[in-house]
Amino acid sequence: MDNLIEAIKQLKKEKNALILGHYYQKGEIQDIADYVGDSLALAQWAAKTEADIIVMCGVHFMGETAKVLCPDKKVLVPDMTAGCSLADSCPADKFAQFVNEHPDHTVISYVNTTAAVKAVTDVVVTSTNARQIVESFPKDEKIIFGPDRNLGNYINSITGRNMLLWDGACHVHEQFSVEKIVEIKREHPQALVLAHPECKGAVLKLADVVGSTAALLKYAVAHPEKEYIVATESGILHEMQKKCPDTTFIPAPPHDSTCACNECSYMRLNTLQKLYDCLKNETPEITVDPEIAKKAVKPIQRMLEISAKLGL
Repeated sequence: MDNLIEAIKQLKKEKNALILGHYYQKGEIQDIADYVGDSLALAQWAAKTEADIIVMCGVHFMGETAKVLCPDKKVLVPDMTAGCSLADSCPADKFAQFVNEHPDHTVISYVNTTAAVKAVTDVVVTSTNARQIVESFPKDEKIIFGPDRNLGNYINSITGRNMLLWDGACHVHEQFSVEKIVEIKREHPQALVLAHPECKGAVLKLADVVGSTAALLKYAVAHPEKEYIVATESGILHEMQKKCPDTTFIPAPPHDSTCACNECSYMRLNTLQKLYDCLKNETPEITVDPEIAKKAVKPIQRMLEISAKLGL
């Protein structure tokens, strides 16, 4: 493995490549990445890089977002089949039809969508900035929010909005077991529950802190003396443990009794060997239809502009 890591570093240097890794990647991928972050941070880093090649260690829509933002860059992904159940729950043609049926609505789409869905969107959001961006619109603004119904319901509940929600969800965050979290809480009564807003409402009601992966990490780092039950994809525990080595982090389990934690099967398709092969051969490469990219970049740029203005 050490030889493989050194080979990746050498290729990265030779090819002026930037490796971006999502918090849900395997630990060894996070450790070799130039930057590790949530979807917002990865988009921000991609938008300002001077690298010739961007290697997106995450899932397909993240590679698409980087390509849309950086059309002159070569964007690679270690495994082209690393998809996203949430993005898949929102087919572009059906979402476009839904939008057309509500022509008087502003369309806000979660970043976990394809470029084709972003192309019929007014502004993109992440879990980090969704609340602030929604609140930047007038209270009487009619809004379509897609595709995550759990995130949409959560934003409605904390803003008093009544956004029209697309019925999509992430298979990882849908599977957390309320009963098992309660059971762990009995065994660790002092533990705080950290939950991502893509979780079901019943899980969020148990949470002491609700936030994006970056927000949950930030909270844990600010309070390392506490014990935590973490209800999001378990890859985030790698960075949490690195930043807080003496803190106890317990992954919230799914309903499946054979699993102790909840992993995204798509995120885990990326490996160090695939990362090496990807850099060496400069493939698989992400491509986006130029007409779709031209439309999709506008709501992404609008998100980045609003986030910068809000200091996010």
